[in-house]
Amino acid sequence: MNENKDQSAGNLQRAVQQEQDGRDAGKPGQESRQPVQTGQRGQPAPPLPAQHLDKPGIEAQMALKPRFLAPDYCGSGKLAGMVAVITGGDSGIGRAVAVLYAREGADVAIIYLNEHADANETKRYVEAEGQSCLLIAGDVRDQGFCQQAVSQVLERFTHIDVLVNNSAFQEHAESLLDLSEERFDLTMKTNVYGYFHMAKAVLPHLQRGAAIINTGSVTGLQGSKHLLDYSTTKGAIHAFTMALAGNLLDKGIRVNAIAPGPVWTPLNPADKTPEEIRQFGADTDMRRPAQPEELSPAYVFLASPACSSYITGIVLPVTGSVGA
Repeated sequence: MNENKDQSAGNLQRAVQQEQDGRDAGKPGQESRQPVQTGQRGQPAPPLPAQHLDKPGIEAQMALKPRFLAPDYCGSGKLAGMVAVITGGDSGIGRAVAVLYAREGADVAIIYLNEHADANETKRYVEAEGQSCLLIAGDVRDQGFCQQAVSQVLERFTHIDVLVNNSAFQEHAESLLDLSEERFDLTMKTNVYGYFHMAKAVLPHLQRGAAIINTGSVTGLQGSKHLLDYSTTKGAIHAFTMALAGNLLDKGIRVNAIAPGPVWTPLNPADKTPEEIRQFGADTDMRRPAQPEELSPAYVFLASPACSSYITGIVLPVTGSVGA
């Protein structure tokens, strides 16, 4: 009797196998490798314009301009009456965040290094949303500058509700032996010390309900063999986020991070070769890079108590790939 059952099970398995083999035979030999578009607004995909920018990278000089306006995003007062400080807010993700924060009712202070033309363009778009924009140029590696910048924001707006730490330096290296201590310090002091300085400067002025949002990276989750120092700083930012979230929890101040995958901003053409830039983002599951406007709504979500009052200490991956 058991032998009959075994034969029956074997017949059933073979029948399922033959059925699936028939389906497989009718499929094309290779799956489509077209870039994935998940919304009505199709986004640019490789091959992208081959280009290499001088650092720190000027968005106005990019052959293909990043998309940051998020025309399908409608504001609803999620940040009404708030003041947000955004480092690296002159271009890229920072610009996109500044525009949506303004669309949600926040005044914005942009801290940037020296990309004055980009910063003024961001200010123009923030003001077009009906909000005020303060521009402050300087180096976040300098603790004194960060303190002075916060003082300027308070003098102009009287309070601060949201800090977005977004400034970054990135430069590839083929080998650990190519990384000098000076270069490692530059990356560490911009990407980690800058976040530390700004968080420390704003903290005495934050009230219950305030939020700090740090820009991490998929490289901080997975590493990147040619971005050794940059990956190290992004992993540190993720840990800093979780530690600071616990530290500030009882004060009612939330701290979170967003870990983007490849995003079409000046940061990458100012690092990669023109040939590499042509295929930028093609190795994600979506087979294309994100546009800044695809990241900025996540920053609204984490800034607004109406959306995320019960969320702190997370690292939210927005990577264009399944899972992380």
